[in-house]
Amino acid sequence: MRLQGKVAVVTGGGAGMGFAVARAYAREGARVVIAEINDDDGTAAVNAIRAGGGEAIFCRTDVAEAQSVAAMAAQAVAQWGTVDILYNNAAVQLVGQDARAHELSEEVWDRTYSVNIRGLWLCAKYVIPILLERGGGSIINVASPTGLVGCAPGFTAYSSSKGAVYGLTRVMAADYARDRIRVNALVPGPIATPLTKELFSDPATREGLINAVPLGRIGQPEDVVGL
Repeated sequence: MRLQGKVAVVTGGGAGMGFAVARAYAREGARVVIAEINDDDGTAAVNAIRAGGGEAIFCRTDVAEAQSVAAMAAQAVAQWGTVDILYNNAAVQLVGQDARAHELSEEVWDRTYSVNIRGLWLCAKYVIPILLERGGGSIINVASPTGLVGCAPGFTAYSSSKGAVYGLTRVMAADYARDRIRVNALVPGPIATPLTKELFSDPATREGLINAVPLGRIGQPEDVVGL
């Protein structure tokens, strides 16, 4: 098993892509910390991983709150002594509230950035010292094609926050390369998850996304676990 003896933190690991990745890590021998804000999802994810013979704990985590993230990192070390992998997956996409720049409320902007970029940075801030002590590790930041090109009209906050993920990833990759910490961005296409359920419920939107994907279908969370 490729991840035998490793400890992985997966934010937003209770459902969707985060859960698929967490379960795959466990199958490869990793001990997994499900850092999730939803108690039911987090508990269910841990139970499913354990039922499959894997090791996992649930740590209720609001990635937008420094105290919550610090407690999560401390719990990971208390449970398993270290962290080797941080999978920064937690995000929000406020469908029906996100909008064009002049129509966007400050509250929606702030909420989106607090999770999608502040949360990503906070998790890195509190996990990197553990990786440094460990002598290296890996950070995967989940980005989006919408952060590269203007392919999601009316999603100013979400798209620009995902654009910021690229910038932060590049800076961190350069800053920590000599410390043997790899930092990469994962850029999935449209994936069927709880985050995208409302967006994909619109037939026209769904058809447009399918037509834009070479495979001719919406991706599933399991499609990204080997990336």
